[in-house]
Amino acid sequence: MNIEELREYCLSLPGVTEATPFEKFSRGKFTILVFYVSGHMFCYFNIDDFTSITLKGDPEAIAELKERYQAVNNPYNGNKRHWMSVDVNSDVSDAMLRQLVKTSYDLVKK
Repeated sequence: MNIEELREYCLSLPGVTEATPFEKFSRGKFTILVFYVSGHMFCYFNIDDFTSITLKGDPEAIAELKERYQAVNNPYNGNKRHWMSVDVNSDVSDAMLRQLVKTSYDLVKK
């Protein structure tokens, strides 16, 4: 999955907005694109280095995903109990990646 496909999928979900809220903290070194639903983050990634995305997840599901996929790891920045990093174009299929994004969206929308 490429960056535009992921962006289009995220924006296709009802009520989703996007922003780059962390630019002032990175001092221009990188740009993090964040997707929100109901004012809360559910997906984010580095636009300048699109190698992984960070998603919210159920703690038990995250543990199982880490055991099953090499692509699923602790997030670079975030609570590793409720968030996961997923390497793009690794052993997680595009369909599974879409499902993980949708699950993150649903958890945050609640």
